Amino acid sequence: MQHITTKEEFETLISQNNNVIIDFYATWCGPCKMIAPIMEDVSKEFSDVKVVKVDVDEASELASMFNITSIPTIIYIKNQKMALRELGFKPKAAIIENIKTIF
Repeated sequence: MQHITTKEEFETLISQNNNVIIDFYATWCGPCKMIAPIMEDVSKEFSDVKVVKVDVDEASELASMFNITSIPTIIYIKNQKMALRELGFKPKAAIIENIKTIF
């Protein structure tokens, strides 16, 4: 799973992928640590969906760009537009349901 840290990396990512999930997290965040293995599994199970992580402490420009005020925040992007934004821990089944619905 790819980590992105700059606006340029983000723009390249969404220009090259139609289906993207961004997991905004921090290393000190408990719920973020709980969702990390779920996102890793999802990235392996859905080859047509690009799953990336953004550490809000390392990539403050991206966190500001998406107005991230709570973590974890998961953003689903379809065809370069935000389709869904979810806050807090979500079980794997909920994430998979979102993928099937959105993408």
